[in-house]
Amino acid sequence: MSTPTRAFVGRLTELNVFDPLGDQVGRVRDVVVTFSATSSRPRVIGLVVEVPGRRRVFVPMTRVTSVEGGQVITTGLVNMRRFEQRGNETLVVAELFERPVTVRTDEGTVVDATVEDIGIEQHGSRGWSVARAFVRTGTPRSGLGRLGRRRGETLLVGIEDVRGLRDAPGAQSAARLIAAYEDLKPADLAEVIHDLTPQRRAEVAAALDDERLADVIEELPEDDQVEILAGLRVDRAADVLEAMEPDDAADLLAELPKERQEELLQKMEPDEAADLRRLLTYDENTAGGLMTTEPVILGPEASIAEALAVVRRQELSTALACTVFVCRPPLETPTGRYLGMVHIQRLLREPPHAPIGGILDKDVDPVLPTASLGQVTRLLATYDLVGIPVVDEEGHLLGAVTVDDVLDHILPDDWREDRHDVVSAEGVGRG
Repeated sequence: MSTPTRAFVGRLTELNVFDPLGDQVGRVRDVVVTFSATSSRPRVIGLVVEVPGRRRVFVPMTRVTSVEGGQVITTGLVNMRRFEQRGNETLVVAELFERPVTVRTDEGTVVDATVEDIGIEQHGSRGWSVARAFVRTGTPRSGLGRLGRRRGETLLVGIEDVRGLRDAPGAQSAARLIAAYEDLKPADLAEVIHDLTPQRRAEVAAALDDERLADVIEELPEDDQVEILAGLRVDRAADVLEAMEPDDAADLLAELPKERQEELLQKMEPDEAADLRRLLTYDENTAGGLMTTEPVILGPEASIAEALAVVRRQELSTALACTVFVCRPPLETPTGRYLGMVHIQRLLREPPHAPIGGILDKDVDPVLPTASLGQVTRLLATYDLVGIPVVDEEGHLLGAVTVDDVLDHILPDDWREDRHDVVSAEGVGRG
């Protein structure tokens, strides 16, 4: 009898996936298992593979022909539909690593432990199951991550000797999942979070800091945004809304009941709340509903060097950093009289000591907050603009509409969920 193929998930998630011709398909990011009441061994049903474009797709284990030689080989084409976790499925890295369990040792004693890795094993031609667990004895100290666990001995035990793997009272630290994806951009982390179960999504949201959570929420589908915000304490939800771009925060607030809106606005800083209250008065398909109230604004006497220093700020989005709007004081919206705008390319061509008031672009007229989405879109396209100013009837700058705001509104409502992707000819899902 041949020796069964074995692998540890921690090692498996570092491997690249190839097709039979040697072309790289992607990289393993997680392993999907299901638990059964009739078997002590969870069944391994597939891999979560990250393919080009940061998309995560499902590859059934029936299509895996080899997990040896530092690589994973598949039978060929895979389903390119984005992976969505089902209710009966468990992600090993995202949910089982760091899970507190109890294990029975060789001496027959039962001890507390923490899962550090999971061993899977092939049986039959394409069948795989969870066979072993690599654990560290003792209870982990919360909040200290991997450094806080370096106590107790390590054990490799059969999965039959592990209790609590499926229904542990305390799940894996959400910090472990966040650490695994700390290098992802907000849009990519949002895709990972979208794929989680609602409970797990709430746990990860609770573990993210306000700024990171705000960035991620802006990239999530509307239903996920509302769900996450509803699961936060009122004071924390208000803090997250303050960290979001004002236009995105207003769009999210608009989806909540009036009572909840007011409760959150009352908890926010007065000036932040005032911006959102003003945005909520505009129709979502107008310049007022599209605009952000926090573009880059400077006075005409500011130097070009000062303007360049401002647009270099890391927290600015690319779209906002492309244009400086020049106004009379006050320089917070609604400002004094709007004078014109300066594009970043012009800033780079002028001497640093010169004032920006001398290089204003006045050729593009600002729009009123009542301007339609179509009008704004045509202006951006006609003049090749990244942003356009929005003023009131007295000429005070109220905000700016950027091209990314427009794209969010003209793309299909479900564009973040990849519903319109083409599936390969051999698209096979989970049975």
